[in-house]
Amino acid sequence: MPAPCYIGDEASAAAFRIAGTRVMVPGAGQEAAALAAARAESPLVLLSAAAAARIPAAVLAQARAALAPLVLIVPDLRKEAPLPDLAARLRGELGLEASR
Repeated sequence: MPAPCYIGDEASAAAFRIAGTRVMVPGAGQEAAALAAARAESPLVLLSAAAAARIPAAVLAQARAALAPLVLIVPDLRKEAPLPDLAARLRGELGLEASR
């Protein structure tokens, strides 16, 4: 069974590697290619928030909308990029944002 894959910085990747996850530490500008490779080989892709911020929005949206593999954005140690605000997104999609 293929292992989940983590894409992100070296320090976080070390911890994910110890947990048995396959890891990818892409160079600058190689994040989208790493995401494509991970999606082709893994049932679950964990993407650091910093790496996700460097992937074109259309590519990231397509990967997150796909049913398989599941692509999740996780925090990284350096907190270089904020996580997506899921609560605000849900409020907006439900039409509750205007009532606040």
